[in-house]
Amino acid sequence: MSTPTRPKAEEERLALLARIAEALERLAPKDPAPPDWGAADAFVWNAEAFALEPVPTVSRVPLALLKGIDRVRDILLDNTLRFARGLPANNALLWGARGMGKSSLVKAVHAEAARVAPPGPALVEIHREDIGSLPRLMALARETDRRCLLFCDDLSFDRDDTSYKSLKAVLEGGLGGRPANVLFYATSNRRHLMPRDMMENERSTAINPSEAVEEKVSLSDRFGLWLGFHACAQDDYLAMIEGYVAYYGLGLARDGWQAEAIEWAATRGARSGRVAWQFLQDLAGRKGKAL
Repeated sequence: MSTPTRPKAEEERLALLARIAEALERLAPKDPAPPDWGAADAFVWNAEAFALEPVPTVSRVPLALLKGIDRVRDILLDNTLRFARGLPANNALLWGARGMGKSSLVKAVHAEAARVAPPGPALVEIHREDIGSLPRLMALARETDRRCLLFCDDLSFDRDDTSYKSLKAVLEGGLGGRPANVLFYATSNRRHLMPRDMMENERSTAINPSEAVEEKVSLSDRFGLWLGFHACAQDDYLAMIEGYVAYYGLGLARDGWQAEAIEWAATRGARSGRVAWQFLQDLAGRKGKAL
């Protein structure tokens, strides 16, 4: 008995469909390669490519140069070292005054953890606008044996921004929970990560004001450590500059720059680590000293 043959038109359609399928397969993005966690000690999360970009050299300030924040420095360092050694540790929210070294402290304690408990955790920076991709980053981190310190600088949420809900679930909620090898550090100018007028508006318009505000505030509750940074006193401000002068070997006596430093802070209406560093750059430049 002979096998029935397909009509020529049907064969042509099947061939066309096969070519289309092959073309679509070529155009489809390939699955990203698994990250090489040993490529660097620090990475930046590329949310669009779902990939980790190694950072060969991290821009950071030595821990010893961070003045006026001794208490929060010691707390965060202890928490980070425990995490690096495989012991229980808390997510941390560093909040408060601008320019007082919140992000600098995170990078400094990461370097200290790598020195004291090598190789130390991998530091992974995730940008505020990429928080929605955090579950995917957590999934990648879950697949490695290396401990991962996720870091979001200047984290805050504005009115009508609902991405904070996914962050809440990732940090402590959900069926999977936070992987044991992952810790999350964030810096913010706001203690509860929400603008004050947004919280006050919730109180005034909600049927149950306390419940409406509680939902917003509960995000910051996911951070076991709340470390506050406040504007520094003049003595701390001058000590910051003195530490920089000594560290960079500028050889300048304090009485030669102190009055200028006080005036510098007065013209900016603030004293902080950032203002101290800006003054040092100006001072070194005027004195012909390289940093």
